[in-house]
Amino acid sequence: MGEVFILIKNNKFKIAIITILTIVLSVLIFNVIRDLTNPRTLGSNNGKLEAGETQKIKIGFSLGTLKEERWIKDRDILMAKARDMGAEIIVQNANNDDLDQLKQVKYFLEQEIDVLIIVPNDYYKSAEAVDLAKRQGVPVISYDRLVLNTNVDLYVSFDNVKVGELMASAVLEKVQQGNLLIINGAKNDNNTTMIKEGYDKILKPYLVDGKINIVGEEWAANWLKEYAFSVVDRVVQKDTKIDAIIAGNDSLAEGAIEALSEHRITDKVIVIGQDADLGACQRIVDGTQFATIYKPIERLADATVEMAIKLVEKKPLNTNETIYNGKYNVPYYVIDPTTVKKNNIDSTIVRDGFHMKDDIYRK
Repeated sequence: MGEVFILIKNNKFKIAIITILTIVLSVLIFNVIRDLTNPRTLGSNNGKLEAGETQKIKIGFSLGTLKEERWIKDRDILMAKARDMGAEIIVQNANNDDLDQLKQVKYFLEQEIDVLIIVPNDYYKSAEAVDLAKRQGVPVISYDRLVLNTNVDLYVSFDNVKVGELMASAVLEKVQQGNLLIINGAKNDNNTTMIKEGYDKILKPYLVDGKINIVGEEWAANWLKEYAFSVVDRVVQKDTKIDAIIAGNDSLAEGAIEALSEHRITDKVIVIGQDADLGACQRIVDGTQFATIYKPIERLADATVEMAIKLVEKKPLNTNETIYNGKYNVPYYVIDPTTVKKNNIDSTIVRDGFHMKDDIYRK
């Protein structure tokens, strides 16, 4: 009887030992699998960096829209530049939706990004997303569109006031007296305010003298091309003569020119846009669009990735300019734009490889 009791006791002990070992082994296997599947430790010896090896900087890039051709170009160049510099980049497009952009920034933060690059859909509402990132210690770059009233670490863009000045100067090159129609971009994009500041400055003396008459100054929500078409169509149907049009970008210029074409007056109206979209360059050589304002996106994207890495590594940005965003003086990396017309399209757009010559001239 005693032997049976000892045998039972030993069996229970063995079962207990086996159970404990099974639990320990399960925990070890779980930890190994977790480390192997963690994107922050993949390829880094289970989270431990080899001698001389550095963990990739992770960039979150939130775009307000990809509707216009130029934003697709920005995205592609930024992604390529980030890869070249050994960084990882996650890209999301908000499709002109403020709430969606906020959700995307939250997603980036869950992915443990090191730096956020944001093209705000709305210059005020995007401040919430910026504040969220800053509270988690993530530096933020406002890319080409300035977020207002929040402490972004850097604003990188072109000189948008100068864009407006160049637009007005291009108009005055051909029309010193006559009727001008202005179709701005979206009101919730701070760039449109800066562009207006620029063209107002150049046009002011001509308006005071009565040489230039503004027959309309419109704002296209979400930069919709269709809105530009409807504005021009409505003005022409009122028998109002239009001598020139300043369009907020080349997409709006395209909508305006389509309306002029329906009324068969494309040859009678000077149209200026910006961004140097391929379609705009084609229209310039064809003669239906007079000019566009060229902004070398590759220079902007290259500088942005370099600045993003500097922010993560806490290195000086060496920017001399600042811009006031309603609450803070934000460091400002600025690039000058250039007016492109038929006579200099080869020495600017083609030379820089922004578009191929055969694509522009459609040979």
